[in-house]
Amino acid sequence: MKNSNPHILKASGLVLLAFCFFLTSKAQELRSLSGANSPNDDTNPVWIGNNTLLFTRAFHPLNLGGATDPGDIWETRKSESGEWGQATHRADLSSVGYDLALGLEDVLTLLVLRKEGSEFSIHQFSKFGQEWNYLRKVNFPDLNLFEGLVTGRVAEGGKQIFLAGKRKGGLGNEDIYVSEKKAPADWTELKNLGPAINGFGQETGPYFDPKTNQLYFSSNSYPGANGKDVLIAKKLGESWGSWSKPEKWEQISSNGSEASITFLSADEIVWTSTQNSDGFADLMTFATPVPLVVPTEFVAPVISDTKPERVSTLSRQISQAKETNKPETRAIPLSDTTEVYLPVSPITPVEKAAEIVEQPISWLVIDGKNKLELPYVLSFIRGSEIVDYRGDQMVSDLRKQGITVVKVSSQGYFPKQILVENLGYRDKTVVLMTKAEPGSSVLLENVNFKRGTAELEGEDTEASLDDLADFLRENPRIVIRINGHTDNAGDPGLNKQLSLERAGSVRDFLVSKGVSFENLRISGWGGTRPIASNATEAGRAKNRRVELAVE
Repeated sequence: MKNSNPHILKASGLVLLAFCFFLTSKAQELRSLSGANSPNDDTNPVWIGNNTLLFTRAFHPLNLGGATDPGDIWETRKSESGEWGQATHRADLSSVGYDLALGLEDVLTLLVLRKEGSEFSIHQFSKFGQEWNYLRKVNFPDLNLFEGLVTGRVAEGGKQIFLAGKRKGGLGNEDIYVSEKKAPADWTELKNLGPAINGFGQETGPYFDPKTNQLYFSSNSYPGANGKDVLIAKKLGESWGSWSKPEKWEQISSNGSEASITFLSADEIVWTSTQNSDGFADLMTFATPVPLVVPTEFVAPVISDTKPERVSTLSRQISQAKETNKPETRAIPLSDTTEVYLPVSPITPVEKAAEIVEQPISWLVIDGKNKLELPYVLSFIRGSEIVDYRGDQMVSDLRKQGITVVKVSSQGYFPKQILVENLGYRDKTVVLMTKAEPGSSVLLENVNFKRGTAELEGEDTEASLDDLADFLRENPRIVIRINGHTDNAGDPGLNKQLSLERAGSVRDFLVSKGVSFENLRISGWGGTRPIASNATEAGRAKNRRVELAVE
């Protein structure tokens, strides 16, 4: 169920004032931009000088399109003492659609990307005092080939615009492209930056520094990625497709997702992070400006151009012979123009395997953390009811009785449901249990939702949540956070909203079953915390999940 109050979606600005953590390697304290952040997504910071930072704020009730507006431009100013002031809405730069400040084309001209309905466009605004006056729409070809939302920046000097988004023909889910300025209001077609930059996943939030020829961008495509981190690559030649191997910027990496850096000075930056905001983005900086540890060594990338090996005529003939078990011929080349055909021996059928003798199910229930064997109790579930089953635990008999799920319980551990269809006839069934202690987390494996909605679906879902409710009522001191996740397909903002609403639906169900509301907290992470590759449907299915974390 969608929460009607958008101001409780994440920690309030006052709570964020108290937030800080240290990078283990550098012990550098980070902080949020206090008044600049809100309970909603605050993203894409752009420093325009004069102590002024522009950024995009999504789904805020003061946006021109109201609480459903995917993004208006807001502004925060930095005082002489280093404090960030309360953000103010820039209605003069915004619309009822999605608005993104790309940065300064020159000292008096601001570029703004806008999406109204399904139409993308880029506009120039001219500075007059503290106000911005609309100038004109620029000519930007093939912009409407993008699907979903777009991030990007204009490079210093105003000669290039770098945009990141999803479009047909890309190398991954979201790729980074560049366009060059031809005339005061004319730009070239977008060029993909190529496989050294764009991987199988998401590349977003590009910032290019023409002084160093270095590109800063956010990616989850590199090996071992956990969320998205900021990577840095160096342009190696004249071509926009020639880049070094991207290096991770360790100094600002966290367990969340980082993106969209902007330089205030040589030693001061602001960026977007989901580290401390329940999956919703905040603007972050260092509490005290520190020397930026930017990689200085860049090497050429190693990009595999290996193509799938073509199946030869001979291989196909042998394969067909195996499948049909009929005499076949194969072509043996004697020269470039002459072949001789020889028979291929038929494949002898494998003898029929011995009949499997069914054995009762053998259980081994252990603590998933320390691998110690646990005492346990089994419950047998048919539909949504518990069955008093006393026979031999044969899989075939369970199926005849209509039993679809076996619940495994152990004192102090989250209950676990095992589908009968996943039980084997002969192998020992090993069940890893998760202890309900601070820091532990568990996946709700049998909880399903109607496609594209937060509505719970199916008897298995209800039975699983009923079991969880029983456990939480029996353990009233346990406080859990319900984390909703999606894959990375579609609009990131909508994915976060959907994941939060799904976590809310689970909470509402548990409360309806007598679990204390105060013991249940929710977060929506969208697609920012994948546990599998989003390049395949199987991986995306794993990423669409709900997890419990004990607090």
